[in-house]
Amino acid sequence: MAYEFKLPDLGEGLTEGEVARWLVSEGDEIAEEAPLVEIQTDKTTVEIPSPAAGVVARILVAEGDVVPVGTVLVVIGDGNGSTPSFEPQAGVAVQLRHNTPSEPVQRVQATPLVRRVAQELGVDLAEVAPTGPAGRITEVDVRAAAAGARAESTRPSEGRREKVRGVRRQIVEHLTRAHREVPAVTFVEECDFTDVDLGLLLPTVLKATAQTLKEYPELNARLEGDEIVYLDRYDLGVAIRTDQGLLVPVVRDCDTRDVQSLREDVDALAEKARAGTLAPEELRGSTFTVTSAGKLGGLFVTPLVNHPEVAILGVHRIGPRAVVRDGEIVARRVGNVSVTFDHRVVDGARAAAFTLAVIDRLQRRSD
Repeated sequence: MAYEFKLPDLGEGLTEGEVARWLVSEGDEIAEEAPLVEIQTDKTTVEIPSPAAGVVARILVAEGDVVPVGTVLVVIGDGNGSTPSFEPQAGVAVQLRHNTPSEPVQRVQATPLVRRVAQELGVDLAEVAPTGPAGRITEVDVRAAAAGARAESTRPSEGRREKVRGVRRQIVEHLTRAHREVPAVTFVEECDFTDVDLGLLLPTVLKATAQTLKEYPELNARLEGDEIVYLDRYDLGVAIRTDQGLLVPVVRDCDTRDVQSLREDVDALAEKARAGTLAPEELRGSTFTVTSAGKLGGLFVTPLVNHPEVAILGVHRIGPRAVVRDGEIVARRVGNVSVTFDHRVVDGARAAAFTLAVIDRLQRRSD
């Protein structure tokens, strides 16, 4: 008897997933609980074991395709040599979503004649810019689109093309949404890091940030519809560079823990991020994000807010600079600190005061 394996609900409101990598091929024998497929969610990659033993009869979803929860991914046969057929259930469509940011669906307005011409010329009406009255597509529009497509097809292909997949797809979708929805403003100021142990820089910044967020609750919040939700936990995301792209694991309870404890968490999460072994829960639930490019840091950059958060703090290149102290020019270890914030929720004066308060905490540290 054949077993149809469907994309399971992996929790946390998951509605879809990307088939990142098949760990089997059609015709392979597979044991129960043996690795079957890797699924990329909006947070991490999860390896799913086979729920049954048998022979992989049919793989129905290709690597890189995004499908909703409940879609049949693979059919596992009982090994008797027969290949079971697969038909979608009546009235249920198996929908594959291309790896592009979602766009609102608009109804195409065109007469039956124009639709027939489009069909004959192989033109997708959804891709045609209408010039007719009330947004209607005309026959001239369709023929112009067909001519343009033919001209495009005769052009030599340029460069190497690669499908946007995995972590990069998540970055594309997440940052597109953040850039589209968040009216972001960035405030930047210098910080004297001379008395900060740079070996403990990130955990020290996490601690100072969490303490300061208690005084500026609107930066530890999120906007949900017509309500601002002020969060009473201080779980800070930390941006980590990996070979696959940027990941943001979460360091919990930054307000109540000491710097050494935070350092242990940061190091462990960074190691797991680069090894690709972060658990889904380690990437969820951040209330605010801190980013530092380390040796690659420039004078300053303007990070994008990690939606649905409302602010992100950046620590930029730190190095010796000439500064004036007590009327004399001295060398101090100085870098810029930035806060990019959602101006719908946070006023500019409050964001500036928050940044200066974090800087003040860092400059008063002696460890």
